[in-house]
Amino acid sequence: MKSRAPVLVVVVLLSLAGVAHPQRKEPVIGLITKTDTNPFFVKMKEGAQAAAKAGGAKLLTGAGKNDGDNAAQVTAMENMIAAGAKVILITVNDAKAIVPTIKRARAKGVLVIAIDSPTDPVTATDALFASDNYKAGTLIGRYAKAALAGKRPRIATLDLLPGHPVGAQRHNGFLNGLGLPAPDRSSNLLGKPAEVVCMADSYGNQTRGQTGMENCIQKNPDINLVYTINEPTAAGAYKALKAAGKEKGVVIVSVDGGCQGIRDVAAGHIAATAQQYPLKMAALGVAAGVDYIRTGRKPTGFTDTGVTLIAAKPMKGIDSKSVSTGMELCFGNK
Repeated sequence: MKSRAPVLVVVVLLSLAGVAHPQRKEPVIGLITKTDTNPFFVKMKEGAQAAAKAGGAKLLTGAGKNDGDNAAQVTAMENMIAAGAKVILITVNDAKAIVPTIKRARAKGVLVIAIDSPTDPVTATDALFASDNYKAGTLIGRYAKAALAGKRPRIATLDLLPGHPVGAQRHNGFLNGLGLPAPDRSSNLLGKPAEVVCMADSYGNQTRGQTGMENCIQKNPDINLVYTINEPTAAGAYKALKAAGKEKGVVIVSVDGGCQGIRDVAAGHIAATAQQYPLKMAALGVAAGVDYIRTGRKPTGFTDTGVTLIAAKPMKGIDSKSVSTGMELCFGNK
């Protein structure tokens, strides 16, 4: 596990270097992320830039101003098409609202690859390079069940935003891992069995996560398990719990695997997180794009870029990796 993701990325970059042909016109590839400040997307951009350079491609970049900002992503896509992009990679902010723009792009012959977040429907793009978000939720759900050691869960979920596939898959996978009734991975509806006593939308934001947790504590002071869409949201939840003097009696689980998130696992603020690999998503996506431009081979379907459970305290029967492993492969400031 120590070097699997870096080695794979090196192989991708070397293979790209082998197909670059300086005498041919420089291919143009676009990358549109949800924001340009979240360390997850900063690392994704790094992977795309390195792969584009190795493949002799020009990379155009754009981003939303925040999670949920569809308008900025539409503008970025239109600008990239006008600039000659033949391939566009996008982590969608609004899985449904972006679809008409993607359809117009594909009608003009542009290959569109979703990375990290699928569209709704998923077939709106040519391909998807991402973690299995349902699996990520299932991993932290199983860990949470073991950590509760037989206690009946009283759950708060701090979700992404209504109707988003990534948010639904992580949420429902988490319920599945706990052994609770949940919609299947194809549903964008959030399951709410009786054990879920409070739900709030965080938009992946620490401040909103803190506010959501504060409201949940007021309504249900006996909450003992918190699911969070990502680690910034988890940090907000922990801050609220600590202010209320309840941080020691509540299990918090999350998804992402950023360096700060792994440090929060080490500190005991987060019990476990499911780590993703954004650099790998982007590197593989750009590699597929360069190959398409050079050869006409079109990527299709879903490419799983992996997810790993990271926990400071191992649980019997639960496969997890250590904090040190998580820090070796994390994104953001180490």
